[in-house]
Amino acid sequence: MTAGKGPTAKPARRMRGFERTSGLLTDRIRKASEKRGFAETRILTHWAEIVGPEISAVARPVNISYSRGGFGATLSVLTTGAQAPMLQMQEPRLREKINAVYGYAAIARIRFTQTAPTGFADGQARFDSAPKPARRMPDTQACRQAETLAGGVADDTLRAALAALGAEVLSKSKKTQSETSE
Repeated sequence: MTAGKGPTAKPARRMRGFERTSGLLTDRIRKASEKRGFAETRILTHWAEIVGPEISAVARPVNISYSRGGFGATLSVLTTGAQAPMLQMQEPRLREKINAVYGYAAIARIRFTQTAPTGFADGQARFDSAPKPARRMPDTQACRQAETLAGGVADDTLRAALAALGAEVLSKSKKTQSETSE
C-alpha cells in the first residue's frame, strides 16, 4: 500500500505560515456562484469593472439560466424600475462587454428585473453604497511635523503621500495619548 492514497489519507498540511483568504475561499465562492449559474465568477466579483460605474450603480447580476437545447444563456439583472428602460436600450452593448469576459457568446439575452431601490431581504436591492464616516482632519501641528519628516524624499507625489500618512498617524497617536491621560 502506498502512503497518502486511499480513504485513510490525511489532508495535505500547509507548510508555511498564513495563507491568503482568497486561496481559502476560492472553492466556496465558486460553488456558491455555480448554484446561481455563474460559471465565471468574475461577472459577480468584477461587475463594476465590466459594465462601468454608471451601470453598476443601478444594476446587479442575479443569476444565469441556460436553455435546454439552445446555445447561449439568459443573464438576469436586478435594477430599479426607472432604470430598466434605459438599460434595455443598452442591452447589446452590455452583452458584448459580458461576453468579452467569457471569451465567446455565452450570454444570448439579458432579462432586466425591476425592484425598489432599498432593502434586499424583502426582495428588493440596495444600489447605493453605504455612507462613509466623516473624516476628521489632522491638526496643523501634526501636518507640519509630518511634512518635516517627509522632507528628504525626492519624489513630490511620494513626499505628499508620506506627509499625509504621517499626519494621520501622528494625529491618531496624539488622540490616544490624550484619551489615556484623562
